[in-house]
Amino acid sequence: MPTLRSSSSPSTVSSPLRRTAGGVQRGFSASSSSSVSVPYGDRDSDQASQGDSDSLSADEGSDFEDHLRRNVKKRAAKRPLKTTPVAKHPKKGSQMVCGHGQKDSEPTAIDLFDAVKAAKSDMQSLVDEWLDNYKQDQDAGFLELINFFIRSCGCKGIVTPEMFKKMSNSEIIRHLTEQFNEDSGDYPLTAPGPSWKKFQGSFCEFVKTLVYQCQYSLLYDGFPMDNLISLLTGLSDSQVRAFRHTSTLAAMKLMTSLVRVALQLSLHKDNNQRQYEAERNKGPGQRAPERLESLLEKRKELQEHQEEIEGMMNALFRGVFVHRYRDVLPEIRAICIEEIGSWMQSYSTSFLTDSYLKYIGWTLHDKHREVRLKCLKALKGLYSSQDLTARLELFTSRFKDRMVSMAMDREYDVAVEAVKLLTLILKNMEGVLTDADCEGIYPVVYASNRALASAAGEFLYWKLFYPECETRTVGGRERRRSPRAQRTFFHLLLSFFVESELHDHAVYLVDSLWDCAGSQLKDWESLTSLLLEKDQSAYCVVARGGDFSPPNLGDVQESTLIEILVSSVRQASEGHPPVGRITGRKGLTPKERKIQADDRVKLTEHLIPLLPQLLAKFSADAEKVAPLLQLLKYFDLNIYCTRRLEKQLQEVVVKHAEPAVLEAGAHALYLLCNPEFTFFSRVDFARSQLMDLLTDRFQQELEELLQSSFLDEDEVYSLAATLKRLSAFYNAHDLSRWELYEPCCRLLQKAVDTGEVPHQVILPALTLVYFSILWTLTHLSGSGASQKQLLSLKGRMVAFCELCQSCLSDVDSEIQEQAFVLLSDLLLIFSPQMIVGGRDFLRPLVFFPEATLQSELASFLMDHVFIQPGELGSGHSQEDHLQIEQLHQRRRLLAGFCKLLLYGVLDMDAASDVFKHYSKFYKDYGDIIKETLTRARQIDRSHCSQILLLSLKQLYTELLQEQGPQGLNELPAFGEMRDLARRFALSFGPQQLQNRDLVVTLHKEGIKFSLSEPPPPGSSSQPPNLAFLELLSEFSPRLFHQDKQLLLSYLEKCLQRISQSPACPWGPVTTYCHSLSPVENIAETSPQGCPRYKKRRTEGPSRQQRGDVSSSQEESLQLNSIPPTPTFTSTAIKRRQPLRGLEEVEEEGRSEPELTQGQPLSGNQRSRFSSPQHFQTLLNPSGPGLGNQLTRLSLMEEDEEELEIHELSEEWQETDKHTSPSEHGLDLLDSTELNLEDF
Repeated sequence: MPTLRSSSSPSTVSSPLRRTAGGVQRGFSASSSSSVSVPYGDRDSDQASQGDSDSLSADEGSDFEDHLRRNVKKRAAKRPLKTTPVAKHPKKGSQMVCGHGQKDSEPTAIDLFDAVKAAKSDMQSLVDEWLDNYKQDQDAGFLELINFFIRSCGCKGIVTPEMFKKMSNSEIIRHLTEQFNEDSGDYPLTAPGPSWKKFQGSFCEFVKTLVYQCQYSLLYDGFPMDNLISLLTGLSDSQVRAFRHTSTLAAMKLMTSLVRVALQLSLHKDNNQRQYEAERNKGPGQRAPERLESLLEKRKELQEHQEEIEGMMNALFRGVFVHRYRDVLPEIRAICIEEIGSWMQSYSTSFLTDSYLKYIGWTLHDKHREVRLKCLKALKGLYSSQDLTARLELFTSRFKDRMVSMAMDREYDVAVEAVKLLTLILKNMEGVLTDADCEGIYPVVYASNRALASAAGEFLYWKLFYPECETRTVGGRERRRSPRAQRTFFHLLLSFFVESELHDHAVYLVDSLWDCAGSQLKDWESLTSLLLEKDQSAYCVVARGGDFSPPNLGDVQESTLIEILVSSVRQASEGHPPVGRITGRKGLTPKERKIQADDRVKLTEHLIPLLPQLLAKFSADAEKVAPLLQLLKYFDLNIYCTRRLEKQLQEVVVKHAEPAVLEAGAHALYLLCNPEFTFFSRVDFARSQLMDLLTDRFQQELEELLQSSFLDEDEVYSLAATLKRLSAFYNAHDLSRWELYEPCCRLLQKAVDTGEVPHQVILPALTLVYFSILWTLTHLSGSGASQKQLLSLKGRMVAFCELCQSCLSDVDSEIQEQAFVLLSDLLLIFSPQMIVGGRDFLRPLVFFPEATLQSELASFLMDHVFIQPGELGSGHSQEDHLQIEQLHQRRRLLAGFCKLLLYGVLDMDAASDVFKHYSKFYKDYGDIIKETLTRARQIDRSHCSQILLLSLKQLYTELLQEQGPQGLNELPAFGEMRDLARRFALSFGPQQLQNRDLVVTLHKEGIKFSLSEPPPPGSSSQPPNLAFLELLSEFSPRLFHQDKQLLLSYLEKCLQRISQSPACPWGPVTTYCHSLSPVENIAETSPQGCPRYKKRRTEGPSRQQRGDVSSSQEESLQLNSIPPTPTFTSTAIKRRQPLRGLEEVEEEGRSEPELTQGQPLSGNQRSRFSSPQHFQTLLNPSGPGLGNQLTRLSLMEEDEEELEIHELSEEWQETDKHTSPSEHGLDLLDSTELNLEDF
């Protein structure tokens, strides 16, 4: 690569600004190294200048200065410069306020800046106008250009002719820095608003056009470009972020334009060399000496121009890029990487070398997303060309591991670009990516982000499928893939999915490959032919380019191929990704909708005749039949014409009893039973035949069961299978005319009375009765029902609820859980919510459960939900899968109970049975309980706070009954209760004023409970409930300073009623009093006692400090006992100001608002407050045991309060919006059996 050299003005130039440009080795390092007082608020720290010094040392040994000195005389010979620039006549009306306040003539920089900002005029005409002004007065024109760049930085200061004459480059920048005293941190490149959005593009376009218009004139004049480069280099080294950002952008765009000019010069030189060689090779008679001489002169001129351009590029690269590519501002780093990538693509001869590629390689590790993204995009442009990849071998070997690891980047867009880059490497550099590298990319095809999964799917396609299934071109035209190639594709797809064992659902693999291999996945002809082949002699490739052998498809391969078929049909019909995969697209384009409609017609025409054959072949396998039945919902049934499908559906339903098959069959028949279709009568007749068959069989088997005292296993299985089929069809079809309610109730009644009915018969019978009630409600809701019909339905519902209530005590857990689910859904449906929306005529159906039923529901929840499950293993064993399924079932039960609470079916106080397990079962049910707590607070904040207190009371009472009052606060269970109390306290959020009354009331009720039972007579032990005060202390940070004082007074009055006085202070009282003591909050209150706000921190804590805070916060959430007390210092207790108002505080009869509005305590009241012995010990620094009784909370309450508010600023920011459950869907509490919107 030719070495980039710099050219500059001669050293005899007297102007300081031009003198720094003439001596680039001096001028390019000026401006920021001197210590300047920078008043601008958005200025960066000294990291930028430190990075500059590092980068200078890293790039020592360059020949930049030698070439610079070598070119000085040559540049001076081209344009003799005047010793001192003299400003000519400026434009009319152009005035400015100079640095010392006087008015003077100035160039119209504001006009040029405003024109670029507006971007209304053609940029070329704007540059031409400036060139005309420059030719008339060079110094004034150059000052206009300088001030344009200064103004683009957001600086109000302007370089005047006087400053230009007398001040050096660094002094000018220092002067501008001192004038950069903007209050806002925004500048033109970052300012918000529509007027600034297009400024960066216009600014870059101006720089590009400036170089383009000057490439044949001023570009090789030593004065303007060298001085401009010197100015931009100095500004890029400034501590002011606006100067550094804007000048770096200008310098890099200037460098990009110079690279294009250098490329053009290189082409002109090559063309000149060919012309010269051609002329010289002519015969003596044909050779023209004048032509040769002119070509030599031209080549010399081009060589000089190229050296000058290379000198400018070298000056920009060494003076700006080398320092700024690792700037502290990520936007600046991104600009540098983006531009060097464009240089490598456009002028690869000079820039595509390891000495430049290393900068991109190093920056691949940048911590900022945008910078890593620019690196990958730059590399994509290089690896996309096979001509350039040969020069990237060393770079690839050095940074390949990093590029492969970036496929797992935490930022999805960066990971997408990384996978696309690896795909280009796979295409254009054969053998570089090893099998181990590729295996790290394969799991990404199952990523939740669709863009990332699609990129990984393309990588997988080019690695595994394309070499074997590529489409050959004949005569420049692509021919259709052969059936053998298509079969090979599906065999490879099966092999990858089955053997890799990365995922259980092929639908995500199909979606990942859809963009790159959609045409092959939509080859339903090949798919069905593979499935329907009798001898399974499908061809598959053994090795690349090897022979084909006809293996048989195994059972797993057949099931997977059916899943691929269904997935491709779904993708073509619906056009959206599967569940759980995120896509940023809002909808399909008209072209995509047209393709989707055409594909739906094609798949319907092909699969409707073949679906009966597929069902007939795989009718015995439930795992294969169920997905095949799902194909019907993707068909265009308007063109349905066959009669064989109804028969196949009947056979499948009669043959199978698995829930998945029955559900799919019932739904398929439901799709066909549309009255709008011409074949409705035929399908409806087939459905009636099937239901007649099933109901007749059910009646016959039921009579045998009711009359016989014993049934063998076959009879039980047959009856259970019939009930399952009827239940599945009752879910999708209205079977009311077959009157299944009465016989099922008889069956359930016998099961309750005798207990002789098998559980596998009871389960579907319960569901049948449930659906019967719902279908009856549907009929009555849609028309004017009579009072008799409504009362009849309610009677049926009440009778069924009684049956379910009886089943809650059944010995079989499956029956208990099924009864609970159906009961909770029915109670919710027949709650007061059913008359909302103008359906007041349904009021007779509203049902409120009795207290006994509510109690049984709560007891069932305790016995079946809040139990400790076993530890999960790796998650792949059968036992682990069973435990996960059981956990899902328990979450379903809990969600049903919480819905009953929120919709007012159950008394809200019953929520205490749920809330008290919030901390212990946070891992399993934390999201559901948190959502319930949030919605309960929205319904009634005051009642919710009382429920939280009730939950703590219940837990404390249970522990007290089990362990006794001695050493209660030292038990691990008590530590868990403190953790729960802390979580409850955090649930109040940062809205301290809004929750003031609630928290004070909670403390008051807690104090009453802790002293509700006196100690045994004649005993010096503390009251049994006194340890509850330690739980109550977790809520103290939620209190205001005044409320803490009044609660201390209230606690004193309550304690005075106790006749016994301990010899030493009770520990729980000490802990609670320290949490209420106003000593810790003196800093946050004014002398008048009014709370004042803490000063907001302007800078966040360091990483180590944040780690310490988070670790201490996590530790505080897991307290099992009182932590060790730090050494007591004089800052713990200070001399208080005289306080007053205690005698105005009344006893229990006083209302809570009065308590919260009380006055601070006076001095004499403080002394009276300390009269009991235990209070004297607490508040006297010389008292015994004070150092042992102080807790961490007493010394660090203020800091913990800040941490808690910061922790919950996002978690609870929406909890105070008062909305009813009917206005917001219960996302975590969806209906377990029925969508309530249907009723």
